[in-house]
Amino acid sequence: MTGNKMTEYQSHLQDVLDAPEGPHIGALFDFDGTIIAGYSATSMLWEKIRRGEMTAEQLVETINVMAQYSTGNMGFSGLMTGAAKFMKGVTEESYFEFGEELYEKYIARKVYPEARALIEAHRAKGHTIAIISSATIYQIEPTARDLDIEHVLCSQYEVENGEFTGDIIRPLCFGEGKVIAAENLAADFGLDLDNSYFYSDSYDDIELLERVGKPRPLNPNGKLREAAQKNDWPLEKYDSRGQGKPVDYVRTIYATGSLIGSAIASLPIWALTGSQREAMNFSTGLFGDLATALTGCELEVTGEENLWTSRPCIFVFNHQSKADVMILAKLIRKDMGGVAKKEVRDTPVIGKLMELAGTVFVDRANAGSAIKAMAPLIDAVKIDGKSIVIAPEGTRTLSPKLGPFKKGAFHMAIQAGVPMVPIVIHNAGDVAPKNEFLMRPAKVRVDILPAVDTSQWSTRTMTKHVAEVRGMFLEALGQAEEEEALAALVEEDAEVVKKPVASKRPRKPSAAGKKAAPVKITTPSKPPVRKTGVKKAATKKPVAKKPASRSTRPKKPTAETPKKVQAAE
Repeated sequence: MTGNKMTEYQSHLQDVLDAPEGPHIGALFDFDGTIIAGYSATSMLWEKIRRGEMTAEQLVETINVMAQYSTGNMGFSGLMTGAAKFMKGVTEESYFEFGEELYEKYIARKVYPEARALIEAHRAKGHTIAIISSATIYQIEPTARDLDIEHVLCSQYEVENGEFTGDIIRPLCFGEGKVIAAENLAADFGLDLDNSYFYSDSYDDIELLERVGKPRPLNPNGKLREAAQKNDWPLEKYDSRGQGKPVDYVRTIYATGSLIGSAIASLPIWALTGSQREAMNFSTGLFGDLATALTGCELEVTGEENLWTSRPCIFVFNHQSKADVMILAKLIRKDMGGVAKKEVRDTPVIGKLMELAGTVFVDRANAGSAIKAMAPLIDAVKIDGKSIVIAPEGTRTLSPKLGPFKKGAFHMAIQAGVPMVPIVIHNAGDVAPKNEFLMRPAKVRVDILPAVDTSQWSTRTMTKHVAEVRGMFLEALGQAEEEEALAALVEEDAEVVKKPVASKRPRKPSAAGKKAAPVKITTPSKPPVRKTGVKKAATKKPVAKKPASRSTRPKKPTAETPKKVQAAE
């Protein structure tokens, strides 16, 4: 293939699916613009401005430094040095916390679903996966934990006694520094860089792209695109995140408005038949059909027959996206009631329509009032034969990982004496992740599992039933191995003798509420790999190991939040 004939879009994913297996093959990823849309540093800056944490003088100087860097009058080292001096005396712990807030508020919804799939493909091949980025661990770590990436090679501010000194640690993980970092990682973990991949969006990474055997420009800027065409490197570009197109805004507004349009369309049925139920059933199905069609949400459903064989029932689903509402409406269609947070009731028009459709609004912060509020739903099941739709997680998750289950739906199944039907939604976040306004076209996989008999359930064995149903979701989502691995970690940790450890930063729990394995932070200079994730005092400090093959290591080990990046560049 010549550069002139190179297609605009090529499947990096298919390339990986056809690749050989083994941990000796590295899958190295840049972060900003590659794994996520846009730049995490921009989110960090805007959040600081929003909070009023930057003085006018600091803001002016920051803008000046950024302008000099963007025009080529200042190097990356100067940019980092300029940022570091504003951090002098600030605790590193506060920046880890800040990074978590940034992830939840901004960055999680910027992760490309295609990049997630690409990373999973490399994991399935047993490749050694790492992020190599000029950004800092505070920007990267929560996303690395979400994606189960243990190796993070990044730039670092100098820290002494838990506080930033106002300086940086050199060499930075930029340009040639990324090559050094990759070679050190390769030496320590037996990687063959000549058969390894590196994904990047920027020409700034040209040195590492030329060093590996499989350079893969991803969402490339203009200069990198030219280099790729000159070298016949395959290109790929993602459009599923970042600034939307005008059509995305139109489809989102029309899809949301279709709830109102569907309700209006049902009014003649209500007026002529006097049946609110028939009108709401018509409106529900119509909304599901319209909204999914307008957004380009194509459903790939298995077990669809299970939607109808056990009604009335309690439908339980994993909650990833606001798109779940239209997906469930399209699938269930009729004779349904639901549960939503009380804030939704205050939404003009839509809140009232949902109430008319049988939605009960609960205060999630008050378990007692929530249980009382859901009592009418039991009557709706027993007397009216309606099915209830509820998300046991209670709220939308930031990623496809399954969250802990609450017991409300299980109590409801016992009281109503009806089966429970699990609806497993694999990737509704591809349409619209949490905190994202825009909805975009996507194919969403849904598994309708067989009904679960609840006739022998009791409140005394509730925990067991919750675990069993949640286990069904985990297995369908392919997350069961991860759960088993995390449970083994907890059991192993429980056997360790408690020893006091100074200045240990607690690990952030995984989505399942379990303890997690550490992210490994690496520097371009030797020693090549240091584990800086620190467990609580009751646990053993992890020892760096050569990555095992796919068959011998957990499918999705979650990463802990490190306390201190001692040598991260």
